[in-house]
Amino acid sequence: MSDSSITIYPPAWLHSWTWRGQTISFVQAPPPAGPNAVGAGSVVFVHGFGACKEHWRHNLAQAATKHNVYAIDLIGFGDSSKPRSRLEGEAETRTDSWRYGIEAWGEQLHDFVRERVPGPVQLIGNSIGGVVALEAARQLERSGCPARQVILIDCAERALDDKRLAEQPLVRRLARPLLKAAVRQRWLTQTLYNALVTPGVIRKVLAQAYPSGQNVDTQLVELLLRPALQPGASEAFRGFINLFNDKLAPDLLGDLQTPVAMLWGERDPWEPLAIAQSWQRFACVHSFETLPGLGHCPHDEAPDLVNAKLMALLHIEAAPAC
Repeated sequence: MSDSSITIYPPAWLHSWTWRGQTISFVQAPPPAGPNAVGAGSVVFVHGFGACKEHWRHNLAQAATKHNVYAIDLIGFGDSSKPRSRLEGEAETRTDSWRYGIEAWGEQLHDFVRERVPGPVQLIGNSIGGVVALEAARQLERSGCPARQVILIDCAERALDDKRLAEQPLVRRLARPLLKAAVRQRWLTQTLYNALVTPGVIRKVLAQAYPSGQNVDTQLVELLLRPALQPGASEAFRGFINLFNDKLAPDLLGDLQTPVAMLWGERDPWEPLAIAQSWQRFACVHSFETLPGLGHCPHDEAPDLVNAKLMALLHIEAAPAC
């Protein structure tokens, strides 16, 4: 593991797991001791697009006082493998290519839970990690080992999915075929990626995502930039921006029995609060709370506030382990 990871988590917390020929990096905090060790259950944190397990830098230690705590790097991000992207309908002769998408990441998370995490388990996901957590919960239900709960923190709404095309302005609808053809071109996505992955651009994006400006520090920029500069990182970007027909959170919520709680930054610039609030219509959603003044990553922007809310949500009656 790199020195950058070690400065955030103790070396003993860092682990790797081989899955389908890919190396998966994850954090496992020491289990709680004393009375908290009884019936602690497990919590797995899932990062969003462009982030990594280190994005939970301010959250894991507190959760670990009462739960078995894990944070995982999805394939293509953090210190996990970054295989070459393979798009739908694309001829690819290389055996190491990978089809990036919600289902594959959900399978990664499902298998991680089944193989490495003692139950009962609760999943916490931010941004695209929220959709992945919902998909993994769906798969866990079908494999007979349902999660105890999913907690969504500003879950990605995926407005550019083809299934939501009717919501786009006419000009964007007409330009969609051109956009889809363009972003399949590796030279173009690589050029775009190189322009985006700089400290200056990352700080500008964070200024949007963290409207209060709190915790936008050098460490945050470095923990996002370091894995983004690793070989193959642009392939995950190419795979992600080509997800025009993939899983949407409402579809998963409508098919889920696992209880879902939602925390949402009031000033999220990318995932409108009103749309998120409408998801309360699904039977599985048992709580929704708006976080005033916070943006897309409230767990890192205001960790003291969010940690308290997470600990309260995680204090529910234990379910039997699988």
